[in-house]
Order: sequence, then C-alpha cells, then structure tokens
Amino acid sequence: MAAPDCAGPRLPGRPRSAAVDAAIIEATLRLIEEGVTIGELSIERIAREAGVGKATVYRRWSGKDALMVDVMRSLEEPSQPPPGVSVRDDLVTILERMRRRGLAKRNSALMRTVLTQIHANRKLWHAYEDHVITARREVMYEVLRRGVASGEIRDDLDVELIADLFTGPMLSRTILHERKALPEGLAETIVDTVLEGVRPRA
Repeated sequence: MAAPDCAGPRLPGRPRSAAVDAAIIEATLRLIEEGVTIGELSIERIAREAGVGKATVYRRWSGKDALMVDVMRSLEEPSQPPPGVSVRDDLVTILERMRRRGLAKRNSALMRTVLTQIHANRKLWHAYEDHVITARREVMYEVLRRGVASGEIRDDLDVELIADLFTGPMLSRTILHERKALPEGLAETIVDTVLEGVRPRA
C-alpha cells in the first residue's frame, strides 16, 4: 500500500487557517504527552481535543498517519537547503543539523515517545521516511554530486554509499548508541575525516 500524503486534498473555498492547523497538531501532541498512544488516537478524539469538527481535520489530512507525519515535522527545526558556500561547509551544515536533532531527541521526552511509537508502526514509519527522511537525503546527494562535479570527491563510488559514510557515524551516536556524546565540533570532525578518504586519488 502506498504511503499516505502529508496532507489531504485541498477543497475549494476559503484558505486553510494556519492557526487551526497548529491547534490540531498541538492537540495531538498534548494527547500523546498525557499518555495516549498513537494506536489509541483517533481523528475524532484529536478533533475534540482541538475544539474542531472531524471534517476540519480531514480537510487538512487524509487520515491519522498523514497527520502524524506533520506532527513529527513540528518537533524538528524547519528544513532549509545548506548555504552553498562550499561542499565541505555544506556537509558540515547537514551533519550539524543531525547532531542538533539528536540532542533535541535526548532532551525531549515527548520527541522520544513519538519517535519510538512511529518506529513501531511500519506503515507510519515508511510514510515518515518517504516524506521527511528521503527529502533530507536528497539534499545530501545534491551536495555530494556537486563535489564530484568539482573534483573534490572521487567519482568511482556510488553517491548513496558516500552519503552513508558521512551520516553513519552521526546516526550511530544519535540512534544506536544514545549514551555516546554529541559534542560541538563533531560534525566538522566527521566531515573532514571522511573527505580525506573520498577525495580523488593522486
């Protein structure tokens, strides 16, 4: 089954209210914070908590899974393209964002709860992967392709593999080994170390 869209189809009429969108997302987070599991959530319950009708929610999201993807997005800093100054600096920017997300996850019980519950729901996790994680990886691929084109990165390796070499150490510390430190400067250390190995051979 295909992953749900991040938002339901827009209907003709007055524009969507950003305040109503935020109220629905906040209501969902509030229920989870109170101990309601994602499995126990229903659109009806979320609508009641937000003080809106079910139809209002369905005008914005096709269902609970689509809503939960946007709930997850609300817990993260807005995604922005790297500044484009240099391949090295853009890679550092990308990994630094990963480091900050890891710190936010450790410092926020709510974010940990939501992530854990989403990961346990394969359909929902795939939707989150398709709509959020894939977009992040494409940003990384674009920077790496630029590095290959400029001769800063060797061209005999698959771009996806190179991306894994950069992101793997950070993901290991933020997801697999959460007791590992995430110090300032970690992004620079990883990028500079991996760049030494993926530079074109003399």
